[in-house]
Amino acid sequence: MSVWLDSNTVLLQQTLTTLLMALSIQIPMRMGVFSFAGIGAFGIGGYASAAAMIHLGWGTVPAIVLGVLLSGAVVYVLGLVIQRLNGLYLGMATIAFTLIVAVVAVNGGDLTGGASGLFGALGDLTLGSIFLVVLVVVALTQLTESGSLGRRIDAVREDPELANAMGIDVGRYRRLSFLAAGMVGGLSGAITTLLRSTITPEEVNFHLVVLALTVIVVGGTGSWVGVLIGSVIFVWLPTWVSFVAEWEQFIYGALVVLAAVLLPNGILGVLRNLWHRLRTRDTRPPDPDEDAGRELQEVAAS
Repeated sequence: MSVWLDSNTVLLQQTLTTLLMALSIQIPMRMGVFSFAGIGAFGIGGYASAAAMIHLGWGTVPAIVLGVLLSGAVVYVLGLVIQRLNGLYLGMATIAFTLIVAVVAVNGGDLTGGASGLFGALGDLTLGSIFLVVLVVVALTQLTESGSLGRRIDAVREDPELANAMGIDVGRYRRLSFLAAGMVGGLSGAITTLLRSTITPEEVNFHLVVLALTVIVVGGTGSWVGVLIGSVIFVWLPTWVSFVAEWEQFIYGALVVLAAVLLPNGILGVLRNLWHRLRTRDTRPPDPDEDAGRELQEVAAS
């Protein structure tokens, strides 16, 4: 087992950081907020943590904390500014925010390293420490998917007017979704940057939006479990199809199309349906016609 972990450490680290990045989009979506601000937070967290280590000489943990807090604060303010937008307009505004982060990074001078980015921010991170951090985030996410809090969030997403009538502050939940997205996205960016020891403006771009959406659509939007499934598939898939590297993008696209058409609830939805059928197969009520036919067969045999 230890040999397998050692040989696949990079893939496992990438799986965990991809999970965090996709969660920064999935969490607002569960509250009915079509926002990609978590990708911009990825860039803010990455640059803030790298700058803290390179320019200020901070350690790994303080640098990551700075990235998380700064990205959370910026995205929360963004949520206050654009809180009246919905649907496509909200999505476009948050994509523009992500592109603005990349432009600021290019023109940030010595602070951000300009177009070349920042190099040399190597954090003291292990697979175990990253796993513990992700475990905490997943546990907190699970709390929002179950119990009374989960039901309130479902109400905010499915019927905001009814939720308001029931005394649920829909606006507050949506603002908090921006804060959560910013902090989780910033955490992903900070960890990713300190693992690679570098970050450039090219890494904070629209391709991350596409990757996160692909992970969510294929895995399933309703739970962090679906996001984990999608992360595993799209991080490990290149190693499985390396023999057809020139067709890699085609395979990605085909998987997304098939998932959108055939699996509207993602792979997680299929697994849940199978589990439900297995549980209910042995508990379904007896069919009178089947019982009568069985009795006739027994009489005929005797």
